[in-house]
Amino acid sequence: MDILNQNISEYMKNLLPPRDQILSEMEQYARENKFPIIGPHAGTFLTQLVAITNARNIFEMGSGFGYSAYWFARGMNNGGRIICTEGSEDNRKLALQYLTKAGFDKKVEYHVGDARDIIRNFDGPFDIILNDIDKEQYPEAFDLAIPRLRKGGIFITDNVLWSGRVLDKEPSESTRGILKFNEKLFGSGDIISSIIPIRDGLGMAVKL
Repeated sequence: MDILNQNISEYMKNLLPPRDQILSEMEQYARENKFPIIGPHAGTFLTQLVAITNARNIFEMGSGFGYSAYWFARGMNNGGRIICTEGSEDNRKLALQYLTKAGFDKKVEYHVGDARDIIRNFDGPFDIILNDIDKEQYPEAFDLAIPRLRKGGIFITDNVLWSGRVLDKEPSESTRGILKFNEKLFGSGDIISSIIPIRDGLGMAVKL
């Protein structure tokens, strides 16, 4: 199921300015290798969040080969820190190649391993936490992230509409994880939440 009408999606896509050379290379790599990325609409939104909040301390639960970190870094002043987590050493190396080429490597700290284990080593408080790990792990990601956000901090999560599979009558394990996560997102009194229906749905919560 398309989250947005295809004509509207195409219209929005055509409004986007051209990406720089490095982002274009990253998007080409993603297409050629069928590697899921948040895409330029959501990426632009991440840059906006950094600019709005003047974020200096960001944690990514699931960083892949650095695409979302690149968008965060674009909006971050020098001296800020983005802690990235990725299960693959090869993806970490590729990410640092791209980020170094852009001059963003000093803003990024890359850890290889399970994001859930890695975040337990950090107390925060973080200005922004991005959640983009395996979908069945989303409810646990919620429990780990919210206590580590500062007051007014933002918790942003990709794929919360899951290409419409959240409406399935017999949801898969990954879909059940997202459904449970969305219930937590809107059921917690510690945050105020919304779903932004761009790409595959961005869940956004602000800590009260």
